Amino acid sequence: MINVELLKKTCETPGAPGYEQRIREFILAEVTPLVDKVEVDAMGNVVAIKKGQQDKKVMVAAHMDEIGFIVTHIDEDGFIRFHTLGGFDPKTLTSQRVIVHGRKDFIGVMGSKPIHLMKPEERNKQLPISEYYIDLGMPRDEVVKYIAVGDSITRERELIEMGNCVNSKSLDNRVSVFILLETLRALKGQAVPYDIYGVFTVQEEVGLRGAISSAHLIDPDFGFGLDVTIAFDVPGAQAHEYVTSLGKGAAIKIMDGMTICDYRMVNYMKKTADAHDIPWQPEILPAGGTDTAGIQRYGKKGAIAGAISIPLRNMHQTIEMANKADIKHCIDLLTHCLSELHQYDWSFENVDGKRSKPAAGDSYDFL
Repeated sequence: MINVELLKKTCETPGAPGYEQRIREFILAEVTPLVDKVEVDAMGNVVAIKKGQQDKKVMVAAHMDEIGFIVTHIDEDGFIRFHTLGGFDPKTLTSQRVIVHGRKDFIGVMGSKPIHLMKPEERNKQLPISEYYIDLGMPRDEVVKYIAVGDSITRERELIEMGNCVNSKSLDNRVSVFILLETLRALKGQAVPYDIYGVFTVQEEVGLRGAISSAHLIDPDFGFGLDVTIAFDVPGAQAHEYVTSLGKGAAIKIMDGMTICDYRMVNYMKKTADAHDIPWQPEILPAGGTDTAGIQRYGKKGAIAGAISIPLRNMHQTIEMANKADIKHCIDLLTHCLSELHQYDWSFENVDGKRSKPAAGDSYDFL
């Protein structure tokens, strides 16, 4: 169904925000044979370009960074203090293995005050990040030979298959990196209507930074964000809280905390999915945002933008879970959307595939 081995490598290659060197090298090796040209900008975004037949640009963004940490202090006993790079739920960190990326990589364990030593009132409180430390099992004089303030830290978790799903750290957003790679692979050797700019962005988890600079440079006419979304289809949740569900297809974003997707793009994606029998589900995410916001806003003229989202359980925790069929449906939907953009009526009057008024304005080009 999908290339699990490639997805595994994509998820397990480290790359915290601002420290994407290794995942960038991995992406460059994978994407270069698939497109006409590859560039790396000053921020480190990888821009893979496939030339189209007409003079319009489509930007597809999948961020390569993963939530992580940064070393802020090494105490006299060799324990490491750290700061977060991206959002974490502290209660998921206790006793988790991490990798500290210094002059060499070292496995560490996140620790905190043992529950046996906590006062009753402490046991009922959530520990703040500041009360966690990382234990490398080495004295300070050994630690400082290899580790320094400013070194990055990522989670240590391999990808495994569980039933119809995959379970791993960093499916947010390495599953989208995988989807973009596989879409470009599917389009290799095929003619496409418009120039495709497949952008593997940096620093999304700390503020969409790579997507903003890329959109400003590319100035796309159309845009697709690729990212995960909440799947809260679990015991105790009410149906209206799910956002999305695993196994029910690609999620077509309507809005999130930073973007109201262009209704023309939303309708186009729905119709494309229906035309090719691709299962899909609507997504409205009450809070949070993705690179879609950067694509939509930061080109010189704005872009007709939407997003394909991958339903994900346990987001921003030590392990995350996605359905393999959903991943395949996202690849299929993006592939068809990129191939058929020129066939759709993109005028503002085109509401749900039907013009809301006569086509008197057909002569103007809103792009």
